[in-house]
Amino acid sequence: MKILNTVTKIKISKKRVGRGIGTGKGKTSGRGVKGQKSRSGVAIKSFEGGQMPLYRRLPKRGFNPLNKRKIAKINLDQLQKFVDKKRINPENLINLEILKQSKIINKTYSKFKILANGNLTSKIDIEADFSSIAAKDKIEKLGGVLKIKNQK
Repeated sequence: MKILNTVTKIKISKKRVGRGIGTGKGKTSGRGVKGQKSRSGVAIKSFEGGQMPLYRRLPKRGFNPLNKRKIAKINLDQLQKFVDKKRINPENLINLEILKQSKIINKTYSKFKILANGNLTSKIDIEADFSSIAAKDKIEKLGGVLKIKNQK
């Protein structure tokens, strides 16, 4: 028994169609007889015989969610900057309407979330839709109140 140690390269020749009936792929080269599919240069992938194709009948929705919620995210250091610049009065309750009036949040946003990035030095009362746990802790540590809307 002989074992080959070298890797041998096997070359498989391409099947040559249309080279006589003895080859099994002769005469019509495996394409059948007549018709559109037997001709060269034909590509009819999604053709449905003139009927409106399925991919054009269905609505184009893609990856755009139909009920997209625009949520503005505000960090505590951003709120502190606005308090320092006197764009927000820390004595009043800060909510979405006040932030829209002072042009801190764009009017297209319907909800906003408080995030804990940065430090807060002044006591503020906020009414938000969402909040991170760390942001809530930082606000309450300074004596402020964070009220979450629609929470039971």
